[in-house]
Amino acid sequence: MVFEPRHAFLRYIRLGEREVIRGIYPAVRDRNWSTVVPVVSPPRLRVEGNNFSVTFDMEVRQHDIDSLWKGVITGTVEGRVTFAIEGVARTAFLASRIGLCVLHPIRECVGAPCVVETPDGTRERGVFPRYISPRQPFTNIRMIRHEVIPGLSAEVRFTGEVFEMEDQRNWTDASYKTYCPPLSRPYPAEIAEGTTFSQSVTISLAGKTPARAPSVSTKAARLVVATGDGSPVRLPRVGLGAASHRQPSSIEERERLERLELSHLRVDVELSSGDWLTDLTRAAREASALRCSLEVALFLSDSAEEFEHFVEKTGDLTLPIVRWLVFERDGKWARAEHVGLVRRFLRAGGMRQALGSGTNVYFAQFNRGWPPAGRLDFACWSVNPQVHAFDDASLVETLEGQRSTVESARRLAGDLPLVVSPVTLKPRFNPHATHVGPEPVPGEPPPQVDVRQTSLLGAAWTLGSLKHLAESAVHSVTYYETTGRRGVMETGRGSGAPKGYPPREGAVFPLYHVFADVGEFAGGEVVPCTSSDPLTSCGLVLRKDARTRILLANLTPDERSIIIRHPMRRARLRLLDETTAEMAMTSPELFRGQDERPVEAGEDGLALELLPYALARLDIVEEG
Repeated sequence: MVFEPRHAFLRYIRLGEREVIRGIYPAVRDRNWSTVVPVVSPPRLRVEGNNFSVTFDMEVRQHDIDSLWKGVITGTVEGRVTFAIEGVARTAFLASRIGLCVLHPIRECVGAPCVVETPDGTRERGVFPRYISPRQPFTNIRMIRHEVIPGLSAEVRFTGEVFEMEDQRNWTDASYKTYCPPLSRPYPAEIAEGTTFSQSVTISLAGKTPARAPSVSTKAARLVVATGDGSPVRLPRVGLGAASHRQPSSIEERERLERLELSHLRVDVELSSGDWLTDLTRAAREASALRCSLEVALFLSDSAEEFEHFVEKTGDLTLPIVRWLVFERDGKWARAEHVGLVRRFLRAGGMRQALGSGTNVYFAQFNRGWPPAGRLDFACWSVNPQVHAFDDASLVETLEGQRSTVESARRLAGDLPLVVSPVTLKPRFNPHATHVGPEPVPGEPPPQVDVRQTSLLGAAWTLGSLKHLAESAVHSVTYYETTGRRGVMETGRGSGAPKGYPPREGAVFPLYHVFADVGEFAGGEVVPCTSSDPLTSCGLVLRKDARTRILLANLTPDERSIIIRHPMRRARLRLLDETTAEMAMTSPELFRGQDERPVEAGEDGLALELLPYALARLDIVEEG
């Protein structure tokens, strides 16, 4: 169990190695459903025998929101943990949510039976959803109980509000979240100055507790590469988004992008915008220069004239288009008439590119909108890890959730190819906004930019994303952008770097090398592998012809000892970590051209020590 004072987040309540509750935390979400980051005082710890208490103060302030909170976390020798908060609104404001949230882990709970108690004492039996539930699995909750190990259950009891549960895998969070107040109430709610809040969550165990719980591992995380546990699948087509800064790439940038062996570039064509033709032709030139295809996301309104104008302007253009993603202007499913319009346009021009739809928003919209109107050649949705939480650990937790979206989409879409486009580190826009937010603070990055995209953490997260999507056999995936703060490298001109943004002009980001390592196996296949602790390490195994490559990532800010088990005796190793990142970013050709270190496996496998958020590349040396 870990308390993170920065966000007042109690994480990873475990019984030995088994996760019981992923997290408990207070959340205040504004009128646009954006989470307000709290300012938390240094926690005060008190230990009496085998019992403890942690107290803290918390200010939640942003624009019109101003509230003050006191929190108390207690734990007893019997295994009871209580998280209680009391707060007061110091101003009047609008809020979409105020209260405690409890996260049940997916791996331990998926498909498991549970008992739910309502405020009137009624108890009902239920099951944690196997596939992502489009709506709330349980409502009107006072208590929920599930079995942790045979004969021992965990009970979570709520006071101070009426709670309900949502399946957070809809937004790639790998948890079931129980929250308050229920969504059946109007929102945003008007909070009057002086309004007080008082809530608590208590976790207790019922049943036979083992005399000695298994020990919890610390630094040793064992990655098991198991070629026998799953069939290889084709490596998905990997592309990038066209740069939103709309500046052409330099010769050096194009040369570096070409080394990624990209399948495609995505370009968004919003027909209501006066710049759509310029954006499309610029992206077409870029794709031709990179010798890749175009993925066109076409946003349509109710105006038939707009599409007629599109047909007229593009009729004589040579566009290397591989697929069309068709959406409403709000990014949701295209209507049947829109799909028909585009399909007739393609047929008239003798074009056979794939035509698909889904959502340009979150998997939640995909999950709630299926089945679509009209015949599609593929289904699509987007991914980003920061709809609900923004800290490093929460980003890592979303990686497993990406796999869940593919499993659920395949259940809905059957044999249709699945396209994930785009994957970004932050939301590109807020689909739930009811109010225009303020301009970014001078010196701060815009809301679409995360400085961690330039870091080793960004590279490690990208490898984890590629692993889960590739092993799930998606057809195609589009990441980030080509250049700029939302891309894989800084531009040669720079992009007005905000505070905390370290790269130099023309530098590549560490995640560039993830795409380069994967791109060298384009057209190959992915061999499934597993990690004994997916929250600390992950691996991606690539195979093409007679070559095998293993890519590894340390997903934590600590050093990790990792054992790789794979049928091999020798390999060549290259590390991307805090000791090599400077060269990798400023001189990527030199970094990629340097000699790799030979390593040998022992009886238990190949042992590696990885620095914080380090990445390792192992090229297997074939014997004989």
